[in-house]
Amino acid sequence: MGSGGTGAGRAAAAQVVAATAVDAYPRIVAALIRITGDWTLAEDCAQEALARALDRWPVDGVPANPGGWLMTVARNRLLDLLRRASVEKRKLRDLAVLALTAATTEPAEEEVVDDRLRLIFTCCHPALALEARVALTLRTICAVPTADIARVFLVSESTMTRRLTRAKAKIADARIRYQVPCGAALTERLPGVLAVLYLLFTQGYDADGEPAFADEAIRLARLLVRLMPEQSEALALLALFLLQHSRHAARRDPNGDLVPLGRQDRSRWDRAAIAEGVRLLGGLSQHGPYAWQARIAACHATASRVEETDWRRIAECYDQLVRLQPTPVVALNRAVAHGYAYGPAVGLALLAEARAGGALDDYPPALAVEADLVARQGDRERAAALFRAAATRTPNAAERRALLDRASSG
Repeated sequence: MGSGGTGAGRAAAAQVVAATAVDAYPRIVAALIRITGDWTLAEDCAQEALARALDRWPVDGVPANPGGWLMTVARNRLLDLLRRASVEKRKLRDLAVLALTAATTEPAEEEVVDDRLRLIFTCCHPALALEARVALTLRTICAVPTADIARVFLVSESTMTRRLTRAKAKIADARIRYQVPCGAALTERLPGVLAVLYLLFTQGYDADGEPAFADEAIRLARLLVRLMPEQSEALALLALFLLQHSRHAARRDPNGDLVPLGRQDRSRWDRAAIAEGVRLLGGLSQHGPYAWQARIAACHATASRVEETDWRRIAECYDQLVRLQPTPVVALNRAVAHGYAYGPAVGLALLAEARAGGALDDYPPALAVEADLVARQGDRERAAALFRAAATRTPNAAERRALLDRASSG
């Protein structure tokens, strides 16, 4: 693609750089962290390689192996920095220089796999706060700009930069090992990794979320499945993401307002994503929490009309899920499912059980569920009041408008 640096050529090269970075950036960072143990240095060299590509590719053309080109440039930059390091640091980094000097070829596939898994498990280490794990995953594995991460977490860019720096420092200070656990330790740690991906997806799927984060969560879930195909809950989580995200094009109307599931135009749902999610579910050998959530999502996604939704099957899935995750929110959703499967009176009885501990007091979705069940019993006036009460407690403007619409429409 010898473009001579024209505007069109630069734009085309920038697209190739962006596409290559999605896969190459975390591989480069992971490999350089393994060699040096220095997160910031690894990220700086990877970013410099990307900047060099934007500068050179429009002039020289895109190389035959873009990812390999980026890896070589980043590795050479790191080698140059290490060779010019202070005497004190050089002694600590002699082995890294030797490793980089010897690395004249692309690493073997199994080494790339190990590097990326190490990076994922290190970013998601339980010693870090959950928010720090999500932010570090976005920055290091997904190469999401710090400013975008800060916006989602409602903090300034400088604050998020400090949080990321502290997270990296904690990894170093606590001597968190850059490795994938094995045996019982893997069984213990994997749910934490999946929980980070789940929260990342939620950050993108929620009404006020960053849509690109849902895409990143799906990409990372695909990567995890490719690297650990024997882990059923990783497969289940990917299936859940695909089935949920299949509806994203129909979730808002032209004005940007949320469209309830029952009113969505199902012709706009992503049928390929639904088919893939269902196929993944069919291959599961175990039945963990994400598997049951995915089956629930599949019941909704495969119903061609809202009237054909298999609410009894959904209720059965929630019965299983609440045994594995006896949380108030799961109990709330179970009340919804049973309310549609067996009538609003049953749903209200289960809602009362879910509220018994007080955890759902003033929780907007709980008020909305009660409003819906009461409306289906025929008490429109009380239902409207409950929908309005839920709206006053909901911080998200789109959700608030949807609840007020339910209050006025009956």
